[in-house]
Amino acid sequence: MIKVGIIGGTGYTGVELLRLLASHPKAEVAIITSRSEEGVYVADMYPNLRDYYKDLQFTSPNTEQLASCDVVFFATPHGVAHQMAGELLAAGTKIIDLSADFRIKDVDEWEKWYNQPHGAPDLVNEAVYGLPEVNREQIKSARLIAVPGCYPTATQLGFLPLLEHGIADTSQLIADCKSGVSGAGRSAKIGSLFCESTENMMAYSVAGHRHLPEIKQGLECIAQQPVNLTFVPHLTPMIRGIHASLYVRVKDHFTDLQALYESRFANEPFVDILPQGSHPQTRSVKGCNTCRIAIHRPQNGDLVVILSVIDNLVKGASGQAIQNMNILFGFEENLGLTNLALMP
Repeated sequence: MIKVGIIGGTGYTGVELLRLLASHPKAEVAIITSRSEEGVYVADMYPNLRDYYKDLQFTSPNTEQLASCDVVFFATPHGVAHQMAGELLAAGTKIIDLSADFRIKDVDEWEKWYNQPHGAPDLVNEAVYGLPEVNREQIKSARLIAVPGCYPTATQLGFLPLLEHGIADTSQLIADCKSGVSGAGRSAKIGSLFCESTENMMAYSVAGHRHLPEIKQGLECIAQQPVNLTFVPHLTPMIRGIHASLYVRVKDHFTDLQALYESRFANEPFVDILPQGSHPQTRSVKGCNTCRIAIHRPQNGDLVVILSVIDNLVKGASGQAIQNMNILFGFEENLGLTNLALMP
């Protein structure tokens, strides 16, 4: 049994970590922090967790106490992990960071997109990008894991086989992505209010979204060459979910793309390649750690459309974080992550 700490337990990713870890047979949440809710019982804030966390209270972050944990999850705003990561690593505690603090390898690029100085540039090169389908071996021996963002997860998994096999025209990839409102976080924002977001759909950050450099970095690492990516995110009137419609021209007209995707992900426990002609729905992954993908080749032309759906709070955040934890500690990869999607 490993001892788990969670920094930032009152946001959506923090409570999702609690929900998923409640049924994990080899992990115990020993510490959960929140400066604003110090002293409050988890069960009082989240009644759905009453049967699992009756005695667990929110505490103020304390590095010495957190260092007693085997692994600490950061479910915090960007910049927070910078402040504590070094001390925890020095104490021998593993770190799994759900923020973007260590995802982007170019520190100057990170500072440009996140509008603040990087607080731990010396740790950036050590951080392993936690996309298991690509970096499973590196994750096994990591001290610091940067969990991918939700848009980057759905997009990279969708493009992955085509880029690995060198049949994608990397001069113009397009990612047209839709997200549920929970992707904006739990803090009060006008755009997240029910009256603002329901019965409405809008694109945002078309000129440049902060996930763009992360996605581009990941795709270029897979392709081993420069990639030109257009990424357009949209906000949709649903709570959970990412739907990524991905467009790419292929240079090979003879490859069986369905077989290519099925072969590439055959041994991946959390990627489901749907039958040819399918149209994946976000509700088919609601609450579970699965990415469902379908491949289309309209009119049998050279433009391929890949449809990729995930739950932004699970495979796009907390579920993938636990998947990384399982790999890191040598557990079966699906421990605590076998729950089925919610329907309807």
